[in-house]
Amino acid sequence: MRVAPLVVLTDDERQALSKLAAGRSTQVRVAERARIVLLAADGMMNKDIAAQVGTDRRTVARWRNRYVELGLGGIRKDAPRGGRPATKLAGVARQIVDTTLQAKPEDATHWTVRTLAAHLGVSRSMVHRVWQANQLKPHLIETFKISNDPHFVDKLIDVVGLYLDPPEHALVLCVDEKSQIQALDRTQPSLPMKPGRGETMTHDYKRNGTTTLFAALNAADGHVISTCAPRHRHQEWLQFLKQIDQETPADLDLHLIVDNYATHKHETVKKWLAKHPRFHVHFIPTSSSWLNLVERWFAEITRKRIRRGVFRSVEQLIQAITDFVDNHNQHGRAFTWTAKAQEIIDKVARARRVLDDKAPSA
Repeated sequence: MRVAPLVVLTDDERQALSKLAAGRSTQVRVAERARIVLLAADGMMNKDIAAQVGTDRRTVARWRNRYVELGLGGIRKDAPRGGRPATKLAGVARQIVDTTLQAKPEDATHWTVRTLAAHLGVSRSMVHRVWQANQLKPHLIETFKISNDPHFVDKLIDVVGLYLDPPEHALVLCVDEKSQIQALDRTQPSLPMKPGRGETMTHDYKRNGTTTLFAALNAADGHVISTCAPRHRHQEWLQFLKQIDQETPADLDLHLIVDNYATHKHETVKKWLAKHPRFHVHFIPTSSSWLNLVERWFAEITRKRIRRGVFRSVEQLIQAITDFVDNHNQHGRAFTWTAKAQEIIDKVARARRVLDDKAPSA
């Protein structure tokens, strides 16, 4: 007849086991093992412990013996499983990663779970797990454009300097226009969201005209000066500059961060700026719209108010934009620029080296 080993606990061991048994963050199976040991130390028989804990006698005997042999560490971890190491599985995982990164299917631009599984003769779940573990997402693609502006570094340092170390007695304004915003009305009414189903809207629409949003974002506090116009010629740009002049304190210099759109450099605009010396225009490098913080605000108004909006006229669209700007100016916050100029320069240099390596030889 087998006799269960005697479990004797010190005060520290009993305290540690009691903490494991009652702890909210303790794994359920570890808490159960701790209760088994505590009851065993109280002199209970295995069959009685099994009945009280809600398990079988073999489980009680296993963890009772493990505690006697290994102590507290013996019940915290499961015993290692038998069998040989999964070397074949590791080799298949390596093959999945290498194929995903270095090869393409004959009839497509990228792999899917199904096509790669069929190509390698493995299960789809295996491909999915390996992709998740290695953060591989062949179905996604990121766009990029490296500026070829010969004065890229000088312009970058100038603009980033305004963000990180703005001049005193001056406002830094990120200015641009969002052109051709369409007033779209759906051909059928949308269905509201409900549990288990998202909001719906028809894929087709009726065009009711367009407007252009001019905006100047104060880099310091996020306040936006804006207006809408039917076109975006140099005349409208100049009119917006005059609005900025009227809506900002006259005793402050204005440093405007703008892109290289032709209307921003029109001769009429240059003559007006020459007569208003408190305006200082800083052009971002070409193909570097990400450097202008107002583009971040444009993305926000598009996502939150325009893209899913229903507008039966341009007037409705303009009113929605105006309401969004008013609410933003009451409750919005500034966007904080954190990247230093040298960090960006180094990143662009690395990207150029990669592109040069990928370029076909002559």
